[in-house]
Amino acid sequence: MKRTKFQNIIFTLVMATVMVYGMICYNIALAMGGMNNGIFLLALHEMVVMVPIAFVLEYFMVEKAALALAFRIVRPDDRPLAIQLTISAMIVWLMCPLMSLVAAILFKQPGNQLLSIWLQTTILNFPMAFFWQMFFAGPLVRTLFTFVSQQKLSSQQLD
Repeated sequence: MKRTKFQNIIFTLVMATVMVYGMICYNIALAMGGMNNGIFLLALHEMVVMVPIAFVLEYFMVEKAALALAFRIVRPDDRPLAIQLTISAMIVWLMCPLMSLVAAILFKQPGNQLLSIWLQTTILNFPMAFFWQMFFAGPLVRTLFTFVSQQKLSSQQLD
């Protein structure tokens, strides 16, 4: 699906928000030894910091690199789902270590153990980020985006 620059900004912002919220909940649950209802509210506090960082990294750095990597695996004439999933996998592959580094620096007081804490955080986050993206955030945001785009098209056709 082709998108305008504005649509791409909105899509990236919504995707970053959904991904960041899920990953913050996951990391708080890990730190607290399990999930509880209070985590959903605690996660909102970190989102103020992490969503803008994720958006900037994704939009200005990772997107182009992820597309280049993805198109080393798939071709433009491959099935759209294969292209979509490959791009998503490459984005997770690049974003997870970056966001894990940011989280380690901001929330884990790593001191001289930054490298080991960053690696541990990345290893713990990667499976969750991958499956969260592939099975929840990606399909949800693409469905919402498609629905809104179709609603806009149908309202324009009525005018």
